[in-house]
Amino acid sequence: MLLKTIHVSAVALSGAGFFARGLGHFTGAQWVRSRASRVLPHVVDTVLLASAVALAVALRISPLAAPWLLAKIVGLCAYVGLGTVALRFGRSRRIRIGAWLAALLAFTYIVSVAFVKDPRGPFA
Repeated sequence: MLLKTIHVSAVALSGAGFFARGLGHFTGAQWVRSRASRVLPHVVDTVLLASAVALAVALRISPLAAPWLLAKIVGLCAYVGLGTVALRFGRSRRIRIGAWLAALLAFTYIVSVAFVKDPRGPFA
């Protein structure tokens, strides 16, 4: 139960942090350039990933045997890729904002899959 609490807390912190960093980035906030805002997301995401792996091992769940877990992993890859475009590599403001919004949708999809344990997520 503690492991699940850690994981869910890290999910909430990661999502809220990404949302806030995106808003800060697009409004030109100075705090986005601070050392803490560049390092803290990596710490939170490391805790998130470690707790996810630990939960899968503890519950003996394999992505190959649980399609919903594989869907979360695929969604995570999309989220990370879109987030990187949004906050780093997008060539224009329009592309960065579009990638940020798409990353937020990917995050929402991942959370919905976790709730319903179905790869269809909110459409299950």
